[in-house]
Amino acid sequence: MTQQSEPTAGTTARETADPGTGDRSAVPPFAPAFPPPAEPRPLGERRVWPRTFHDRLTAPLPGLKAFARFAREGAVRPGPQGLADIPLLPFEPGPLPPADVRTVAVTWAGHASWVVRMGGLTVLTDPVWSRRILGTPARVTPVGVAWSALPRVDAVVISHNHYDHLDAPTLRRLPRTTPVFVPAGLGRWFRRRKFSRVTELDWWEAAELDGVRFDFVPAHHWSKRTLTDTCRTLWGGWVLTAPDGRRVYFAGDTGYGHWFDRIGRRYPGIDLALLPIGAYDPRWWLSDVHCDPEEAVRAAQDLGARRMAPMHWATFVLSAEPVLEPLTRVRAAWDKAGLPREDLWDLPVGASRVLAP
Repeated sequence: MTQQSEPTAGTTARETADPGTGDRSAVPPFAPAFPPPAEPRPLGERRVWPRTFHDRLTAPLPGLKAFARFAREGAVRPGPQGLADIPLLPFEPGPLPPADVRTVAVTWAGHASWVVRMGGLTVLTDPVWSRRILGTPARVTPVGVAWSALPRVDAVVISHNHYDHLDAPTLRRLPRTTPVFVPAGLGRWFRRRKFSRVTELDWWEAAELDGVRFDFVPAHHWSKRTLTDTCRTLWGGWVLTAPDGRRVYFAGDTGYGHWFDRIGRRYPGIDLALLPIGAYDPRWWLSDVHCDPEEAVRAAQDLGARRMAPMHWATFVLSAEPVLEPLTRVRAAWDKAGLPREDLWDLPVGASRVLAP
């Protein structure tokens, strides 16, 4: 295999695998890993980070013209017809499946919050158990897993600092000794809240906890929590690898682009990709930072993932598409791509699936 250098942060978000033809089908099989994954870093390592991560953006943030257009059009929520299907949103909470050290199972609590059981650990992704987040109407489906029904939480992974992914009221429910894995620059936020086992990682870095590997990977997104901290902390997704090598990719929040192909090359054999399909309309405003359903299916293919579970929909109304549209479109895109129906895990909120060994 001809070696290539790792792409820089400035690579365009729409770069294709084959720069000559733009044909992603020209991508060779994802074996062996290239380049090899990094050696795990020490847990809880204190590090010094750049003041800003603006150089990691794969698309410019909206400027004054975009904000002026947004103010004119004002399409930030669905109309009455688009909201009428809220009672039809899939919500089927059930008990967590039994799990031991050989189990890999996922349960969708809603939005980007998953309960991942792997290698004997219980891992929460972007846990948001609050009914409401700042600046957004209350959730339209309840949390799919009662907090009291959770086993001991062994670790938490955070994709970025937006309020619908980093929820302080939920995190206050956790023991401060819970290991948390966060993007570069976000450790200070957790340490101020007395969390004592915080591991910050840059893109392509990894850490390991009790045999489970946590790799932080790029995403097409950005970060901001206050008026003065735009892109002061990093953003990304996570590849979780069980001791037996099975892998779950959690995308966090991302637009479509070249990173998916590179993640698939470096972490071949992803068994399940948890990918966002909602909060995409209007496209001119959101395409750089949120996948639409068709792009999510393309991303799963770029990753080489064997299965895909949609997320980031049916929980909070964050944009203008009708509330059920993400589900109907992702099913249609999956079918159009000729992929096996059983490999699309379009779970109701609260439902679980177990990966076969």
